[in-house]
Amino acid sequence: MADNTPTESGSKAPFATRIDPIKAGLSLEQMHFIKQVEMEQWKKKTVRLRGRNAVTGLAIGALVLGIYGYTFYSVSQETVVEELDEEARRARARGTKTDAN
Repeated sequence: MADNTPTESGSKAPFATRIDPIKAGLSLEQMHFIKQVEMEQWKKKTVRLRGRNAVTGLAIGALVLGIYGYTFYSVSQETVVEELDEEARRARARGTKTDAN
């Protein structure tokens, strides 16, 4: 977990160690300060995460709208139904007229 030895060679920076607040015997002011710091860190992470979620949502929405638009575009170019209607008209025009027609 938390190690007190520096990872970079020559670094004299102090390292924070993980403590158990219950066992450490912290005062109420210290506990309150810890909660404030944790809340500020949580707010920073939330703002960053909200931005990423918005970008992801917009990307997925753009993909869906692109697929939707392409589907409509490709279906509008299909002439299968029009060709079938044209064949049916030609068949009716060539066929002999009877009392049932």
